[in-house]
Amino acid sequence: MLPTPSPRRKAAPLPAQVDAARRRRYKAGTVSQRDKVAVFLHSGDYDRVHQGLSIAAAAVATGRKTDLVFFWWALERLMRDDLDEPDFGPGREEAAARFERRGAPTLRALLSHVRESGLCTLYACTGSMGIVGAEPSAVEARVDQLVGWTTLLQLTAGVTDRFYL
Repeated sequence: MLPTPSPRRKAAPLPAQVDAARRRRYKAGTVSQRDKVAVFLHSGDYDRVHQGLSIAAAAVATGRKTDLVFFWWALERLMRDDLDEPDFGPGREEAAARFERRGAPTLRALLSHVRESGLCTLYACTGSMGIVGAEPSAVEARVDQLVGWTTLLQLTAGVTDRFYL
């Protein structure tokens, strides 16, 4: 479960009928590409993966289908299962402490949230798998589908909300 937002900055709730309508379209297979979000995770840096998963969590929370694609170092982090302890690098220890004090969700918590939503599909790039030395069977256990760029281009054609981190 994600922490509740700070009382100082509450986001305006999405009207329930909009959320319900998006979920119905998704279940019926009539989601327009404009209703989709695509997040391409390349960097394995904790903050960048966290930002990408936060975008995906926000998208599914508003009823939007989301494609989450792991490349290179993000895929390597996923395969190492390095999803719990924030590691912001040398000199950033205080940032990590603030992160934990605020109860910010870990990568694992965000990933669980988007998967449990039923609105997010996880992909791994087959070319990146070879580069980081990941075995296909091990990767298949962590994502929904292994894909190359031809398939990714087809899946994301017309998607206007794309994020590359």
